Amino acid sequence: MPTRTAVLLPGTGSDETFVHAVFARPLASFGVMVIAPPPPPGDAVVSAYPALLDRLPAAPGPPRLGGGVSLGAHLATAWAVRNQGRCAGVLAALPAWNGPSNAAPAAVAANASSDLIERDGLDTALTLATRDVAPWLTDELSRAWRRHGAGLAASLRAAARHPAPELAELRTLGVPVGIATCVDDPVHPVAVARAWADALPRSALVETTLDALGADRESLGRAAVLAWLRARSRMPEPDDVTRPPRRNPRDRSC
Repeated sequence: MPTRTAVLLPGTGSDETFVHAVFARPLASFGVMVIAPPPPPGDAVVSAYPALLDRLPAAPGPPRLGGGVSLGAHLATAWAVRNQGRCAGVLAALPAWNGPSNAAPAAVAANASSDLIERDGLDTALTLATRDVAPWLTDELSRAWRRHGAGLAASLRAAARHPAPELAELRTLGVPVGIATCVDDPVHPVAVARAWADALPRSALVETTLDALGADRESLGRAAVLAWLRARSRMPEPDDVTRPPRRNPRDRSC
């Protein structure tokens, strides 16, 4: 593995505990240490993470991996587009949209949750938001939302309106990108992950399921790492990033 550290960012309303649960052991098996920052307060969530990546000192040895889950994947990928010399690749789990969020399911859900929190308070909002979800997701949201404190509603709104990388931007990213998606996740549609994979010159996509994630958080991390390893094995031609993207194989194993 040509890197020693990975800086991985959580998704909207999530936290570094979930990121560690997903990625730490799959990456540790390759000798890679995970750096996962806690969520910034309020609407700083969309500006503080890229600023943190900018401030990180150059690591000894090869460049770091970047990436994250959902919003974290968006922010890390956008940073990688601007800093390709500092990035060994991207682990993008559950991308939720590309370009403006518009009516993307994840953005709609974040805005609806923000409305609930502001109207009814956190406890009632959690009860309503988790009424029809799997117990594992209820546990994750209950922990992470409480950790965000009073800034949670503002954080959700900021994430919902923040644009993800445009497909045209993704076509300029020459580092290998491993994409992981859950085919049964309506909030992070598999079609978005496939569009990212089609646009990125060096990428691979591994598909898993929410059922697998509920039983084993590391299943999502293994999918992203496996996809990155496959993407890395596809060496670009000298002008590869300027050519129309080649379609990438879509694998359903993790």
